[in-house]
Amino acid sequence: MEEKQKGRTICFHCGAVNRIPPEAFQPGKKVLCGRCHNALPEPGVVLDLSPERVYVLIKNSSLPLLFEFYSTQCPHCWRMHPIIERLARRRAGEMMVGRINTDYYPELASGFGVKAVPTFIIVRQGTEVGRTSGVMDEMEFSLWVASRA
Repeated sequence: MEEKQKGRTICFHCGAVNRIPPEAFQPGKKVLCGRCHNALPEPGVVLDLSPERVYVLIKNSSLPLLFEFYSTQCPHCWRMHPIIERLARRRAGEMMVGRINTDYYPELASGFGVKAVPTFIIVRQGTEVGRTSGVMDEMEFSLWVASRA
Protein backbone atom coordinates (compact mmCIF):
# COMPACT_ATOMS: atom_id res chain seq x y z
CA MET A 1 0.00 0.00 0.00
CA GLU A 2 2.82 2.41 0.84
CA GLU A 3 4.39 1.83 -2.60
CA LYS A 4 1.25 3.19 -4.34
CA GLN A 5 1.69 6.53 -2.57
CA LYS A 6 5.13 7.04 -4.08
CA GLY A 7 5.48 9.02 -7.26
CA ARG A 8 7.72 7.98 -10.10
CA THR A 9 10.27 10.24 -11.69
CA ILE A 10 12.95 9.59 -14.28
CA CYS A 11 16.60 10.53 -13.91
CA PHE A 12 17.86 12.74 -16.74
CA HIS A 13 21.36 11.33 -16.35
CA CYS A 14 20.93 7.55 -16.34
CA GLY A 15 17.25 7.08 -17.21
CA ALA A 16 16.41 5.14 -14.04
CA VAL A 17 12.82 5.29 -12.79
CA ASN A 18 12.85 6.28 -9.13
CA ARG A 19 9.91 5.84 -6.76
CA ILE A 20 9.90 8.76 -4.37
CA PRO A 21 7.34 9.80 -1.75
CA PRO A 22 5.97 13.28 -2.57
CA GLU A 23 7.01 14.66 0.82
CA ALA A 24 10.67 13.99 -0.08
CA PHE A 25 10.61 16.99 -2.43
CA GLN A 26 11.01 20.01 -0.15
CA PRO A 27 12.20 23.51 -1.12
CA GLY A 28 15.99 23.64 -1.09
CA LYS A 29 16.33 19.87 -0.69
CA LYS A 30 17.82 17.70 -3.44
CA VAL A 31 16.42 14.24 -4.04
CA LEU A 32 18.99 11.95 -5.62
CA CYS A 33 18.70 9.11 -8.10
CA GLY A 34 19.11 5.70 -6.49
CA ARG A 35 21.33 4.51 -9.35
CA CYS A 36 23.65 7.40 -10.31
CA HIS A 37 23.11 9.78 -7.34
CA ASN A 38 22.38 12.86 -9.49
CA ALA A 39 19.53 15.25 -8.61
CA LEU A 40 16.05 14.20 -9.77
CA PRO A 41 13.35 16.41 -11.29
CA GLU A 42 10.31 16.93 -9.10
CA PRO A 43 7.19 14.98 -10.18
CA GLY A 44 4.28 17.16 -11.24
CA VAL A 45 6.45 20.00 -12.51
CA VAL A 46 6.60 20.96 -16.19
CA LEU A 47 10.25 20.60 -17.15
CA ASP A 48 12.07 22.92 -19.55
CA LEU A 49 13.95 20.46 -21.74
CA SER A 50 17.10 20.57 -23.84
CA PRO A 51 17.56 18.20 -26.80
CA GLU A 52 19.88 15.99 -24.74
CA ARG A 53 17.28 15.56 -21.99
CA VAL A 54 14.52 14.88 -24.50
CA TYR A 55 16.52 12.04 -26.06
CA VAL A 56 17.48 10.55 -22.67
CA LEU A 57 13.81 10.53 -21.64
CA ILE A 58 12.64 8.99 -24.91
CA LYS A 59 15.32 6.31 -24.80
CA ASN A 60 14.93 5.33 -21.15
CA SER A 61 11.47 6.27 -19.90
CA SER A 62 8.96 3.66 -18.87
CA LEU A 63 6.54 6.51 -18.12
CA PRO A 64 4.55 8.21 -20.89
CA LEU A 65 6.03 11.57 -21.90
CA LEU A 66 4.10 14.66 -22.95
CA PHE A 67 6.14 17.25 -24.85
CA GLU A 68 4.87 20.76 -25.52
CA PHE A 69 6.66 22.57 -28.35
CA TYR A 70 6.10 26.30 -27.91
CA SER A 71 7.42 29.76 -28.76
CA THR A 72 7.71 32.70 -26.41
CA GLN A 73 6.08 34.88 -29.11
CA CYS A 74 2.98 32.66 -29.41
CA PRO A 75 -0.15 33.85 -27.52
CA HIS A 76 -1.82 30.45 -28.01
CA CYS A 77 1.16 28.80 -26.32
CA TRP A 78 0.82 31.09 -23.30
CA ARG A 79 -2.86 30.25 -23.12
CA MET A 80 -2.04 26.52 -22.91
CA HIS A 81 0.73 26.86 -20.26
CA PRO A 82 -1.58 26.88 -17.20
CA ILE A 83 -3.52 23.92 -18.61
CA ILE A 84 -0.29 21.96 -19.06
CA GLU A 85 0.88 22.85 -15.54
CA ARG A 86 -2.37 21.66 -13.96
CA LEU A 87 -2.24 18.45 -16.00
CA ALA A 88 1.36 17.81 -14.88
CA ARG A 89 0.33 18.18 -11.21
CA ARG A 90 -2.70 15.89 -11.63
CA ARG A 91 -0.69 13.21 -13.45
CA ALA A 92 2.46 13.46 -11.25
CA GLY A 93 4.13 10.07 -11.02
CA GLU A 94 2.06 8.74 -13.94
CA MET A 95 3.73 10.68 -16.73
CA MET A 96 6.40 13.31 -17.25
CA VAL A 97 5.60 16.63 -18.90
CA GLY A 98 8.20 18.79 -20.62
CA ARG A 99 8.35 21.98 -22.64
CA ILE A 100 10.64 22.60 -25.60
CA ASN A 101 11.18 26.21 -26.66
CA THR A 102 11.30 26.19 -30.46
CA ASP A 103 13.01 29.61 -30.43
CA TYR A 104 16.02 28.04 -28.68
CA TYR A 105 15.86 24.55 -30.22
CA PRO A 106 14.51 24.87 -33.78
CA GLU A 107 16.49 21.79 -34.85
CA LEU A 108 14.69 19.68 -32.26
CA ALA A 109 11.30 20.95 -33.44
CA SER A 110 12.30 20.22 -37.03
CA GLY A 111 13.47 16.74 -36.09
CA PHE A 112 10.04 16.03 -34.60
CA GLY A 113 8.31 17.47 -37.67
CA VAL A 114 6.74 20.33 -35.72
CA LYS A 115 5.25 22.83 -38.18
CA ALA A 116 3.17 24.98 -35.81
CA VAL A 117 3.08 25.92 -32.15
CA PRO A 118 1.80 24.90 -29.77
CA THR A 119 2.29 21.25 -30.73
CA PHE A 120 1.86 18.46 -28.20
CA ILE A 121 3.43 15.05 -28.67
CA ILE A 122 2.96 11.99 -26.46
CA VAL A 123 5.70 9.37 -26.48
CA ARG A 124 5.37 5.98 -24.82
CA GLN A 125 8.23 3.46 -24.69
CA GLY A 126 10.17 5.39 -27.34
CA THR A 127 7.30 5.61 -29.82
CA GLU A 128 5.11 8.59 -30.64
CA VAL A 129 1.52 7.66 -29.82
CA GLY A 130 -0.22 11.00 -30.19
CA ARG A 131 0.17 14.48 -31.69
CA THR A 132 -2.02 17.55 -31.84
CA SER A 133 -1.53 21.26 -32.43
CA GLY A 134 -3.35 24.39 -31.38
CA VAL A 135 -5.43 25.54 -28.45
CA MET A 136 -7.91 23.27 -26.64
CA ASP A 137 -9.98 23.75 -23.55
CA GLU A 138 -8.76 21.96 -20.44
CA MET A 139 -11.30 19.12 -20.53
CA GLU A 140 -10.71 18.38 -24.21
CA PHE A 141 -6.94 18.43 -23.75
CA SER A 142 -7.08 16.20 -20.64
CA LEU A 143 -9.25 13.67 -22.48
CA TRP A 144 -6.88 13.72 -25.46
CA VAL A 145 -3.89 13.02 -23.17
CA ALA A 146 -5.74 10.31 -21.23
CA SER A 147 -6.72 8.51 -24.44
CA ARG A 148 -3.08 8.22 -25.52
CA ALA A 149 -0.92 8.09 -22.39
